[in-house]
This record gives sequence, structure tokens and C-alpha cells, in this order.
Amino acid sequence: MKKWIFAACCLLTLAGCSSDYIINTTDGQMINSQGKPELDEETGLLEYEDADGNSQQIPQTQVKQLIER
Repeated sequence: MKKWIFAACCLLTLAGCSSDYIINTTDGQMINSQGKPELDEETGLLEYEDADGNSQQIPQTQVKQLIER
């Protein structure tokens, strides 16, 4: 029984973890993103969540590099 509880706790801990990313822009800014940014193919905008939890967008053409932390 204890093994099942331990395994369930481990799985819940892993499921709750999301990687943070750094968006390096062409003008030298380094933007922190909570979770992996997603590209909106229709608009060409990269959508991400900032450190305050607000949804933000940046044109894909302004993104130089995306780094996982």
C-alpha cells in the first residue's frame, strides 16, 4: 500500500513540473517564459506566459533563440 502511495506522489510531482524557457530576441532581450511557448501559425506570433502569469505574444521573426531552462 505504501508503495502505491509513494508512486502516486512521484507521478503527481512529475506531472506538475513544467519547464521554463528563455526567449532570446533579435534585439538582445531575454524574456522568461513559464512553460513552453506555442506558435500560432495563422498569425506568426509566439504565445507565452510571462513571470506574472499573463499571456503575451511576440512575432516569430523577432525570436532569435528559444532556450529551455
